[in-house]
Amino acid sequence: MSKFTLSSNETNLNADICQVLLDLAEYEKNVSRNIHKYNAYKKAAAVLASHNKRIESGEEAKQLKGIGDKISKKISELLQTGKLKKLENINKDEDVIAINLLTRVSGIGPVKAAELVRSGIKTLEDLKNNEDRLNHHQRIGLKYFEDFQKRIPKAEIQEIETILATSVKKMNKQFSITICGSYRRGNAESGDIDCLITHPDLTLKQKKNKNEKFTLEKIVEALKGLVTDTLSVGETKFMGVCRLNKELPARRLDIRLIPHERFYCAVLYFTGSDVFNKQMRSHALEKGFMLNEYSLRHIGFTGVPGEPVPISSEKEIFLYLEYPYKEPNERNY
Repeated sequence: MSKFTLSSNETNLNADICQVLLDLAEYEKNVSRNIHKYNAYKKAAAVLASHNKRIESGEEAKQLKGIGDKISKKISELLQTGKLKKLENINKDEDVIAINLLTRVSGIGPVKAAELVRSGIKTLEDLKNNEDRLNHHQRIGLKYFEDFQKRIPKAEIQEIETILATSVKKMNKQFSITICGSYRRGNAESGDIDCLITHPDLTLKQKKNKNEKFTLEKIVEALKGLVTDTLSVGETKFMGVCRLNKELPARRLDIRLIPHERFYCAVLYFTGSDVFNKQMRSHALEKGFMLNEYSLRHIGFTGVPGEPVPISSEKEIFLYLEYPYKEPNERNY
C-alpha cells in the first residue's frame, strides 16, 4: 500500500482513512470470515465518514462512539507513517488478493471464493475457463462483472424508477413502489437498485391464500424490456439485471414484494444506513420495543414481543419510539 494523501472529498474529510478501514473490513469478511471484526471496521468507517472534521490522531478518533482501542491504534499508525503494516502484508498475499477479487463477482461468496482459489482458480480469466464450476447466478455475475463494478448515477436510477412505476401501475394503480438504499438517502451514485413493492390488498392473510393477482412473477413479466436477466425469483424476492439501453451498463436490480402491513418497516430498514438501523434498533429496545425489517413489536414483562404495532407510514415508527424523525438524506452514517 502506498502512502495515502489527504482526501479531496469535501463531504468526507476522512475518506482516505475510511477506505483503509473498509479494505480491512473486506479482508475480515472474505478471508478471515470474522463478522464481528467486519462489522467493527464498517462501523468505524461510517462514524469517521460522518464526522465533521479531519481526524488528527488515533486518540481523537477513540473519543468517537464506535471506535475502540484497537482501531484507534491503527488510525494512529496510518496518520503517523502514512501506511498500515497489516494491510501491506494482506496486499502481498496472492491468495487473499484472489479471494477478494472473486467475491466481487455477484453470487460468489467467501466460502466459494476460497474453494475456487484452493483449486487454482485465481483470476477472472480462470473463472471464464471454468464456468462449469459456477451456478447460474455466478455465471451471470461473471458475464456482467465490469458493468456491476460501475456506480449508477442518480439520474439513471430516476429513469429506471419511472419505468418501474409506470409498468407496475399499469397492472394496478394502487401498487406502491419505493427504491431504497443510498438512492433514497439522496446519494449521487449507488452500487445497485433495491426496489420494494406493495399493494393495499397484499396482506399477510392474502399471502397465505396465495393471491394470484399479486405475484412477483407477474410483476417481473410486466418489466420485460427493462429486465434483461433473472438471477433468481421466488415468492417475495427477485434478483436480476436491468438495462436502460444498449449504450449504458447493465445494473443489478433486486425487487421485494412486501405485505402491506410490513411495508414501512421494510422501507425504513432497506433505506439504511446500516449504522443508522443499528441505532434505531438499540433505541427501540431501550423504549421496550423490538424493531426489524418486518415489524415493530412491544416487548412485555415476559420479554416476549407482542403483536405487531399497526404502522401506516415510516414517520409513525419514529413517533412510537419517541425518536426524532430524520429525513432519508440525514441517515448517511
